[in-house]
Amino acid sequence: MTSDSAAKSVRKVARKAEDSTPFRTLARVGYAVNGLLHLLIGLIAVGVATGTSGAKADQSGALGQLAATPGGVFVLWTVVIGLAALGLWQVVQAFLVPAYDPKRKWAHRVIELGKGVAYLAISGTAFSFALGAGSDAAASTQDFTAGLLAAPGGVLLIVLLGLLVLVIGGFFVYRGAARKFTEAIAVPTGPVGTAIVSLGVFGYVAKGLALGVVGILFLVAALTASAAKATGLDGALKALIVLPFGPGILIVVGVGLIAFGVYSFARARYARL
Repeated sequence: MTSDSAAKSVRKVARKAEDSTPFRTLARVGYAVNGLLHLLIGLIAVGVATGTSGAKADQSGALGQLAATPGGVFVLWTVVIGLAALGLWQVVQAFLVPAYDPKRKWAHRVIELGKGVAYLAISGTAFSFALGAGSDAAASTQDFTAGLLAAPGGVLLIVLLGLLVLVIGGFFVYRGAARKFTEAIAVPTGPVGTAIVSLGVFGYVAKGLALGVVGILFLVAALTASAAKATGLDGALKALIVLPFGPGILIVVGVGLIAFGVYSFARARYARL
């Protein structure tokens, strides 16, 4: 089998998967549960800013809250299935990128694969909570960073990782400010559409700023050779408190993450799949 015929076979399988109604439905569920996690993270961030919560302001903190609620295990399994389906959906999309421009094709393919891996990773964390094992995203990030620091050229790899996360954060800010996210949804007319777009703008910018701080913490970890500085999203959000007007900034970012969560619920309904 030639490389061209193999590629065509892969695209044929991907197209068949994309046309599956159950697969599309589960992908929409994935957007909804992703929104739920962002909503919980935003609420935790606001709680941290106001001194009413000491929980982890990241996926593990949100999943921990779900696990602690009556019937939460059923929600956790929904998160596992929904995000796994959404992750696989993004992987499928990577093989269906139009080949008009080879350079753009590969750039889009990498982006779609990156999204897929991220959703699958969170699904794996949710799976751990559903089984009652739990997980600590901040500790995992620190362990990962420590492993890189101990490896030859590890500092450079962490610098590159930090820069990559900064770029991703900037991409979210741009996508929100320029309203590029509307290309992926069928925006309804009237006040509902206006509200969805407003939530998306606020949510994307807030998430981008949070990711930007995560990237900065990776760079600090590399420059100080201290894995403890790389604390993931929880550490990034809590690091905002030490800034001038820090609690207010954290509240704004937390409300922005809540807005992103609500927007994700709308995306589950209006996404172009």
